[in-house]
Formats: sequence, C-alpha cells, structure tokens
Amino acid sequence: MTGGAARLRVPVGEDAERWVTRTGCHRVLFVVHNVTSATRLLDVIPLLHSDLRVQMFATCTGSSPFLAGVPELLARAGLPVLPWEQAKDTTFDLVVSASYGGELTSLQGKLTVLSHGVGYNKRLATPATSHQPPATSHQPPVFGMSGEWVLENGRPVADATVLSHPEQVDRLREACPEVAPTAVLAGDPCFDRILAALPQRDRFRRALGVGPGQRLIVVSSTWAPRSLFGGAGGDAESGTDDLLPWLLARLAAELPVDEYRTAAVLHPNIWHGHGPGQVHAWLDGAQRAGLETVPPLDGWRQALIAADCVLGDHSSVTYYAAAIGVPVLLGAFPQADLDPHSPVAELGRTAPRLDRRGSLRAQLDRAVAAHDPGRYKELTDQTSSAPGESAVLLRRLFYGLMDLPEPGSRPALLDPLPLPPFRPARVTAPIRVLTGAISAAPPEVTVVRYAVVGDEPDPAEHPAAWVDAAHTVVDEETRETGRLRVADIVVRRADAADPRLGPPAAWTAEALDRYPHCGLVAYVDGPDRCVVRTRDGRLVRLSAAPDAEGRPDLCDPALHASAFYAWTVNGGPADVPEIGVRTGATTHHVTVEALPSP
Repeated sequence: MTGGAARLRVPVGEDAERWVTRTGCHRVLFVVHNVTSATRLLDVIPLLHSDLRVQMFATCTGSSPFLAGVPELLARAGLPVLPWEQAKDTTFDLVVSASYGGELTSLQGKLTVLSHGVGYNKRLATPATSHQPPATSHQPPVFGMSGEWVLENGRPVADATVLSHPEQVDRLREACPEVAPTAVLAGDPCFDRILAALPQRDRFRRALGVGPGQRLIVVSSTWAPRSLFGGAGGDAESGTDDLLPWLLARLAAELPVDEYRTAAVLHPNIWHGHGPGQVHAWLDGAQRAGLETVPPLDGWRQALIAADCVLGDHSSVTYYAAAIGVPVLLGAFPQADLDPHSPVAELGRTAPRLDRRGSLRAQLDRAVAAHDPGRYKELTDQTSSAPGESAVLLRRLFYGLMDLPEPGSRPALLDPLPLPPFRPARVTAPIRVLTGAISAAPPEVTVVRYAVVGDEPDPAEHPAAWVDAAHTVVDEETRETGRLRVADIVVRRADAADPRLGPPAAWTAEALDRYPHCGLVAYVDGPDRCVVRTRDGRLVRLSAAPDAEGRPDLCDPALHASAFYAWTVNGGPADVPEIGVRTGATTHHVTVEALPSP
C-alpha cells in the first residue's frame, strides 16, 4: 500500500538532522497490518505519551487483503507515516505490531507482537495460502501459535510475544516451543479499558438512546463466511442456509421498538472488505426499522458495556461480552475454525445457541432471565491474568526493549473509553401500532409498536388479549412515500426553530392539509417531547416526565402521539393534564398541554 509513496525526509531521512527540532529521540515504529490490528495499537500508543525522549512513527505492511480504511486511520493517529520500503531501511529502538502479517523480520529494531483479540484462537491457513480454513478433516494451524506464523528460518519472529494469560503460554509452548521463551504476560489493554469503563454503563445506554424499560440487544459478528454475518447457523436441510435474512427480519417483526433497542457491532474486515456503503445497503431494511450500526473503531466496547444481551458468534467481541457478565446467545459458532483448547472454543460449548425454529424474542428473553452472572467466571479469569495492570506491564516491556528508563514521574495509563455521541432510536419504516387496555382513572393507554419492513408482523407475536385498535405511523422522511397517503399519524423530526419546517404549529397545519387521510400529525422537536395537531384543529404539546434525577425520558415522542391518538379516538377528553403510556412493564407519564393555535 505504501511501497510507492514518497520517502519522508523528516523526522527521518537522509538529511533529517537538518530539519528536525528535537534530535536524539528513541524511535518507536507501530506496524499497521489492517484496521483490525490497528485498534490494538491505538490502545497502547498513550503509554508513550508525554515522553520527550521518544519519537513515534507508523507504517503499513501492505500485505493484508483488508487495506481499505487504513489511510484514514493513520491520518487520525497523526504520526509520521513511513512508506514500507523506508520503514525497512530505518533503524528503530522498538517496533510494535498487533499481527504477524507482512515481512516483520525485515524491520530493524526490537519487535514486540501483541494479539489484536482475546489471545490467539482462530485457525487460519498458512501465509502462503488462503485465509479461509478448508472444509477438510485436516485443520490449519492456529494463527499466532504455530511455526508457520511465528518462526522464520527456525528463529522467533518477535523478540517479545505479548500474551494475556498463562493458558496462552501453555498452548504456545505446546504448539511452538521455540517461541515460548519470548512470551511475556502483560495483560489485555482492550479488556482493561472495558473494565475501567463499566461504571459508565448508564451513560453509554443513554448515548445509544436506550430508554427506561428497554433492553439493548447487540448483534455481534466477526468476518468470514462461517460468521453470523456470513450467514452461518442456517438450516441446510430446509434449504435455508443463510441465517442473516431471517435474523434481520425477526429483529423487526418480533421486537417491539419501545421495549428493545438493537445495535450491530461488525468486524472491521466486514466494513472494509465489502465497503461501508455496501454494508449499509445490506442492512438498510434493518436500519430503517431502528437497528443502530456501531462504527468499527469507536463505540463497540461502549455498546458491549451497555448491552442487556449479545447475539454473537466466535468473535473476540462476544467473548469480551461474556467476560464482563453480559448474557450471550450464539447465532453461529464454527468450532472447527477454533483451537479446541482455547477459551473462546469453551464459550461455544457453554453458551446457549440460537434456534431459528423458535421465537427470537423468547430466546433473547430467556437468555437474559436465565443468566447467572457467574456462569462464565472461569472464562473471565482466562481473559487476563493481570486485569487492570496491562498499562504498567506493557510500558515496562516497551521501555525495557528500548533500554530506556521509564518516566518516573508519570504513571502508566490507558485512555478512558469516550462517551459516544447521542444516537436516539430512529425508525423511518412504517410502524404498526397496537393499542388497548385503555383506562380512564387514571388516564392510561397500553401501546405496542412494531416496525414494518416487508411483510406485516406475525400476528402470533401480538398480545391480542388486550388489543382494542391498531393504527399506522409513518415518518415523513420514509422511503415508502406511498404509505404517507394512508397513514393514521405522520411524524416529522426537526428542531423547533428549523426555518425549513418549523415552527411546529406551522408544519402541523400544513401536514394536515397535505395528508388528508391522517387523523393526527406530530412534530418531534426534542428527545422527550413533540407537538401534535388533531384533525379537529387542536394543537397540543406532549412531554414525558423526567426521571428522578431530572434526566429526560428517552422513549420515542412518537409513542406519545400514538397514545394520545388512541386516547382521543376512543372518546377520551383531549384536555386531560396527563396520560400514562404503558410499554411492556414500563409506564411513561406524559403531560398534555394545550397550545394556542394560530
């Protein structure tokens, strides 16, 4: 990738000493194989911050089939990027890689190799062949644990092989004893950042728009055909091998949008192998039904911490979820692709499996209800033998390899996980709303809403015992514009001061004229409020009561509009001061304020 790029002249190069400002620095090179491995390097770069004696660099081997996204990541890191050929010609005091890919032995410097997941678990073909395990009785070696990867000419590739637990050392010693002397136990910086952020769970949930009473379901997939996203887990006997279409359809059809929030955490090789535009295109229906796609670099750890259940496969992400006590349900788990002695393989033998012949919702709820927080304690203990200590251990290793004293006045620290931006749930697919159990004292309406993508939701999933009526809500920005003509409620989401649409009183009046079939229109101008106008001209502000700490109720304000519509259609007075809106086991208290209608 970088082989043809211009060589740098500063801070290294033939006449670099003429141009640099700080001279005599120890040189540290971070070797990027692809975006996946780079995430682990980004974890450890802060260990060298604030040291004026160190100059850091980055390079890309160009050997990975997944090179998309690497230039943007390198630019984000802000380090001088050396073309690969120049990197091989330059002397470094320390070289850090999170993969064995590429000509690492061509680099000049003490090399340390980190794993970019939970140790080394997957079987991959040797570097000279494809990266997909063949479907034969002969199993390929475990990546990072066999001579095909870790030896060159009988000698270890790395000066230091960083592992997080003694069980990994034991497996390395058995698979390739020549490399065992290079093993260094230094914990897991990714896991440590997750552990340190566990107290932020409630904040991460609010960032993802998870409201009171909602369950956050995270769908996690690694890459390759036998992953969850690749479709593994289908029923070959029925001719439906691909699980993914069924799963995406059932997420919408079975999970009421006000009781569940869904998010997808996909391996960077999916995003950058197929292209972000293509991945979004594949997930378009699910995204319109409310599925949040978490960016491949930022936010996936926060999503795990926030999750109520992870529906995953044999990825490190699923394992990390189990390690922090999150219930997991396995949608795919190709045991043949894993070292049977690895902790990840043990997770596959322990965790419950998804059965597509059963209800998705029932299986998710059962996984949550039946979960024992100590179920995966043994696996948790094998994630790291030094939880919370990787920063100290890794910095000690790095400086020892550089033969440079550690900074005595500064502790070794990793960056905390940042608070993600607020991403409220947004459903642009039509919503089928079921209402019932309407009571007058106090005023209360029970509501269940399903996103409609393709076929209608399966009636067997509806709580029909209390359903009195149904109506349809359509977002004005829907792709299915024909639905606007027959919608019972039309919704628009915008700031109240948006000059293109607002104020809410103006848009609601125009919308009733534009959509003569609908009985109510709603202008959502905040995370907890909306302005509605009824067909008889009433203009009303609906606002959810905040929680005990004064934070806004993050239930979708379009839910308030549906409850108010059902209340008035069933003869309830429009001038009630408050309506209780019940979704699942949660009741939202919504104030009703009449507004002057211009």
